[in-house]
Amino acid sequence: MKKPYYLFNPGRLSRQDNTLKFQPIDEHGNEGQPRFIPIETVDNLYCFGSLDANSAMYNFLGKNQVAVHFFDYYEHYTGSFMPKEYLLAGKMQVEQTKYYLANKKRIILAQKFVLGGAMNMLKNLNYYNNRQKDVARQVKAIEGYIEKIPQTTQIDELMGLEGNVRQTYYEAFDVIINDFQMGNRTKQPPNNEINTLISFGNMMCYTVCLGQIYHTQLNPTISFLHEPGYRRYSLALDLAEIFKPILVDRTIFSLLNKKQIQSNDFRQELNRCVMKESARKTFMAAFDEKLKETFKHRNLGRSVSYKHLVKLECYKLSKHILGIEEYKPFKMNW
Repeated sequence: MKKPYYLFNPGRLSRQDNTLKFQPIDEHGNEGQPRFIPIETVDNLYCFGSLDANSAMYNFLGKNQVAVHFFDYYEHYTGSFMPKEYLLAGKMQVEQTKYYLANKKRIILAQKFVLGGAMNMLKNLNYYNNRQKDVARQVKAIEGYIEKIPQTTQIDELMGLEGNVRQTYYEAFDVIINDFQMGNRTKQPPNNEINTLISFGNMMCYTVCLGQIYHTQLNPTISFLHEPGYRRYSLALDLAEIFKPILVDRTIFSLLNKKQIQSNDFRQELNRCVMKESARKTFMAAFDEKLKETFKHRNLGRSVSYKHLVKLECYKLSKHILGIEEYKPFKMNW
């Protein structure tokens, strides 16, 4: 079974028969113990240190449908190497483009992404509100914003409403999370531990959505809520709106409240807060477990993983664009 691999150290990636050889190299140029990874087991590679690899290496990765995602020193996502889109279909691309160009069709899909994300945020808040965490004010405010979503007619207006929902949602984090204070949401750069975890987790959610889009006929560069060109694969940003409350925020709440990540797992650098390697590894292990976790899907009547759930969302979106079935965003029931 394929799975993601995380390369936290700088090093050199080479091919040895059908095996990847990762040779870690420290800041003094000293080589560490090599790691061998059978290519047939690799789903995605996540590189948090500098990677030395030649074009032949990327040809090998591309032929085996392995994507590589890169992050800089501050855990910012910087880009991806994506294999050739082997499932792209002309009809889907034409219809997807038509939906983007037709404002009435586009706004309907964009509203659904915002609605799905808002409903899942609301589910998180209600969960903690029922467990002696008083976030009733935020719940009521978001319920009011949700009622306004169908009334929007322009993308800018909808994005403003989505910003209000998320700002209100983040106000509840100081109540939900013990021993940490988030304050205002800051991104560039994140100024405290919670903001750093949110930024890092959101980037990981984006790469998961991108990976699942790649395995469908959807074109990841044509989006509906976010403008194409904001990032190269902007459709992944649209889908991530739905899954960030499920995959990222619940992971953060659990890790911090169970003290699996603590304040000494971070360090302050100038005006930014940075995760130490210990926090990064702990978060990635928990995030990976969340993706593999299964639940009984109410419509399919069988168990699916959260990672597969993202792909199912892509299929639902595809059916909507092709006029087969109306798209309804995934909403948590628990």
